[in-house]
Amino acid sequence: MSATAAARKVSEREARQVAEAAREQDWRKPSFAKELFLGRFRLDLIHPHPLPSPEAVEKGEAFLARLREFCETKVDPGRIEREARIPDETIVGLKELGALGMKIPEEYGGLGLTQVYYNKALALAGSASPAIGALLSAHQSIGVPQPLKLFGTAEQKKRFLPRCASTDVSAFLLTEPDVGSDPARLATTAVPDGDDYVLDGVKLWTTNGVIADLLVVMARVPKSEGHKGGITAFVVEAGSEGITVENRNAFMGLRGIENGVTRLHQVRVPAENRIGPEGAGLKIALTTLNTGRLSLPAGCVGSGKWCLKAAREWSAAREQWGKPVGEHEAVGAKIAYIAATTFALEAMVDLSSQMADEDRNDIRIEAALAKLYGSEAAWLMADELVQIRGGRGFETADSLAARGERAVPAEQLLRDLRINRIFEGSTEIMHLLIAREAVDAHLSVAGDLIDPDSTLSDKAKAGAKAGGFYARWLPKLVAGPGQLPTSYGEFGPLAAHLRYVERNARKLARSTFYAMSRWQGRMELKQNFLARIVDIGAELFAMSAACVRAQHLAATGDHGREAAQLADVFCRQARVRTDELFARLWTNTDDADRRLAAKVLAGEDGWLEAGIVDLTREGAWIADAAPGPSEKENVHRPVH
Repeated sequence: MSATAAARKVSEREARQVAEAAREQDWRKPSFAKELFLGRFRLDLIHPHPLPSPEAVEKGEAFLARLREFCETKVDPGRIEREARIPDETIVGLKELGALGMKIPEEYGGLGLTQVYYNKALALAGSASPAIGALLSAHQSIGVPQPLKLFGTAEQKKRFLPRCASTDVSAFLLTEPDVGSDPARLATTAVPDGDDYVLDGVKLWTTNGVIADLLVVMARVPKSEGHKGGITAFVVEAGSEGITVENRNAFMGLRGIENGVTRLHQVRVPAENRIGPEGAGLKIALTTLNTGRLSLPAGCVGSGKWCLKAAREWSAAREQWGKPVGEHEAVGAKIAYIAATTFALEAMVDLSSQMADEDRNDIRIEAALAKLYGSEAAWLMADELVQIRGGRGFETADSLAARGERAVPAEQLLRDLRINRIFEGSTEIMHLLIAREAVDAHLSVAGDLIDPDSTLSDKAKAGAKAGGFYARWLPKLVAGPGQLPTSYGEFGPLAAHLRYVERNARKLARSTFYAMSRWQGRMELKQNFLARIVDIGAELFAMSAACVRAQHLAATGDHGREAAQLADVFCRQARVRTDELFARLWTNTDDADRRLAAKVLAGEDGWLEAGIVDLTREGAWIADAAPGPSEKENVHRPVH
């Protein structure tokens, strides 16, 4: 059976229904970003800047000090890169340090750090080695600890969390060779058998899977008598009979990560290891990611800080045409972009993290925006660093050292950061995910009105409901505080930027409404338009966070003047990008691009590919994922 045959065949409608059912449907708490997309600038939800308790700060800073010493004295990033593996003694050292239990409550043997300090720790560890950042993040943000904290039973927490806090590495198994962001086609099965489930399937890109002791596995339970069925989450012992790690994958970057292909054949898992009810697996995964996604932009913050330091030091030392290269306008613009963007990205992550700790706001959109914005911005910052360094930016650190120069791994950082735009939700998927949440209010009142499959009666009811909603909502988008020159005066010179955010939040909402009126049910197909809507929202959120952070630092006397300048420059840059995005909502090449792509896919432009040597080797585009016993050596190697 081919891999394609192994995956379930589902219609586009069924795929959407599965994704929709996994969404958190309700908004029980306010959301700054959700309000922003609706044209309401709720500055009161983020200002004054929320702060951690003194106890949380003391505990967090103490751990950061220990982690810094460990990273500076026990981590050899050059060795990790050369050997494409984190040494066993480094992993053991992280366990002894308590790094596996940063987010696990103290009652279960963890450190009980806040989200703020967990993210600061990931930024620090990731700056020493992105592979270590990925190890710790995959273990705690999406591995066993987080879903158990949110959805596990008291008995499950007591059984597994102490292990995760001290000795056992965990991994998350969702993706399959032919199933990525479309989980409706999930092929791995979990068939009930007495008090057990029997799991069969193949999982791809299992970060930590090669060294894991515990796994979270997503599998489909068939519907039967007494069983609701559906995609379900299980905690599985990685050493169980029938589990084979068939391959340790190698990548262009993050060479030290233990990422593999895992086959499950007739693996018996006790029902007591099921997390939540049958059919709740995707909802558990998405809810886990609501805050778990913040770990990735946290690492991007660390990368931005390192890019800034390397760019600053190099640009002062290297002279060209009679002065340091940093004093030339072309290079100075790049340095300004790196500095301003790093400040804003840290503001987004810290603000979202503190709101997650206080649990007073729904931050699902904020975390998603931080992931989207951070992954794209960090890649650009690293690319600018490589450009600033010139030929030395393209040269490896070992090669630089071999000829007597400082080993600056700029090219490695570029390779390491590239994956951030793909995993934990690619940029394209994040655009669609955020867009769905951003238009939730519209779909709630007008869903049946634009659904081609709804009845005339449903459309009539939806029309009446929508009429009332828009009669109240649309007039509020005409004018607001952003048009008053005295608004947000306590922010001083930054007030002008907040007025810009308020005005353009209303413009964003008007643009979204106009698009829904124009395209109705076809709007979900306008993916490039939706991406621009989301990118505008991301810029407005970043500007808001930067201004609020600068105001907070000014109030505490901690680099207030410098922070205000960084926020001001960032907002000026963001306003240029935002204005361009607004213009491209309606003036673009989307239709022409779509027509050309259709021709290319039909093979009509195959002649353009002539005159090259195809470097791809023979083999299937998608590996065979048919269930069955493994025929490969097990490369699983738990580290203790």
